[in-house]
Amino acid sequence: MSPSKARLALAGTASAVLLLLGTAGTADARSAAAPAAGSAAAPAYATWIADVTAVTTPAADYLDQRLAVPGGRTAIVLDIDNTSLETYYSGGITTPAVQPVLALAKLAQAKGAAVFFVSDRTEILRWPTEGNLKAVGYPIDGLYLRPLFNFDPVQANKTKARTAIEQAGYAIVANIGNNLTDLNGGHAERTFKLPDYNGVLS
Repeated sequence: MSPSKARLALAGTASAVLLLLGTAGTADARSAAAPAAGSAAAPAYATWIADVTAVTTPAADYLDQRLAVPGGRTAIVLDIDNTSLETYYSGGITTPAVQPVLALAKLAQAKGAAVFFVSDRTEILRWPTEGNLKAVGYPIDGLYLRPLFNFDPVQANKTKARTAIEQAGYAIVANIGNNLTDLNGGHAERTFKLPDYNGVLS
């Protein structure tokens, strides 16, 4: 998430409101050119998925090779909004998974790696966030959210979360997100950046 739009995880809050109120969202809506908000800068849904796949395909190849190396506890780290879930393009009771990223998470799990989620959503959204991720099929070995009353920079909190995962004994072999604040700060062997279109998909 970009610091300018996600200081208090506004995207996560919007998603949670949709979860709780049950605002309708359909595949037809996703296939439209783009949602009303920011439509001038956002691509069509199909274009976004193609751009995501262009990143997850080499990421999958990398995981195939890296996780074939025996020994140690391995993990991948995923951002949530517009990385793991279609927050921008979809609403509804359950926000759909970003399918290429879901496939990547399942690949990692099948090869013995843990799957952790690190998000700037606030801790108060833990229940709907975890419920949404599970409902769309994600394996979850841990979920790190912004602590209540914490106003540290996004990147600082996400780096702390990855540090905690390493301190728990995991080697983070891949960190996947759609913003540099998801990825900068180290504590991952490889990073893979999904498109954010100059912050439109924060």
